[in-house]
Amino acid sequence: MTIGIIVAMDKELQLLLPLLGDCSEATVNGFTFHTGTSGKHKLVVCKCGIGKVNAAIGALTLIDSYHPALVINTGVAGGTGATDDPARVLDVVLASEIAYHDVWCGPGTVPGQAAGCPERFSCPLPADIIAKLDVKRGLIASGDIFVDDPADLARILRLHPDTKAVDMESAAIAHACHIKSVPFVCVRVISDTPGDGGNAAAYESFWQDAPARTFTQVEKLLSLL
Repeated sequence: MTIGIIVAMDKELQLLLPLLGDCSEATVNGFTFHTGTSGKHKLVVCKCGIGKVNAAIGALTLIDSYHPALVINTGVAGGTGATDDPARVLDVVLASEIAYHDVWCGPGTVPGQAAGCPERFSCPLPADIIAKLDVKRGLIASGDIFVDDPADLARILRLHPDTKAVDMESAAIAHACHIKSVPFVCVRVISDTPGDGGNAAAYESFWQDAPARTFTQVEKLLSLL
């Protein structure tokens, strides 16, 4: 199976590249794609850059150039502290659904819904695979803002009270995959909790611990597919 993996930042990319055997590089549409093997799969890994536009263009370029059977978005996210089983720093969240938190397209749609799309994008995986992963499952909400203000987090939770984590790319990648009819999975590691004193500092120090405790679930997921 050909699997595309998209991250936003170089720090995330450097954690993924060791998974690739026989790695080669190619540049398409300004994006560098790292192609290699992992077990029985061919992987195509790219860094899209931060934010929804970068994510959507990167996802579309990946899909049109390499025709993956599945796209995985991984990297870091902020926890919300919400729900009965909140995601804490270094917890891994496997999205059950993805939604925008900064979109409203006017009459005929609801806040968070892009025109012509479902209110939430689904992230299907077989139950037996999910059961073997050490993850928390829930909604990930995306928007073009680094959420470090409690007021922003409160607004997001009013819109989507069941939000487990927030990021800046996954909804745009899910949107592109929806248009192109490519299955999409999102696996994010919690780096900080917005509004939980000093979350920006927690985000920076997170990278000191990340290599030992993160992205292992992505590697496990690949072995189960």
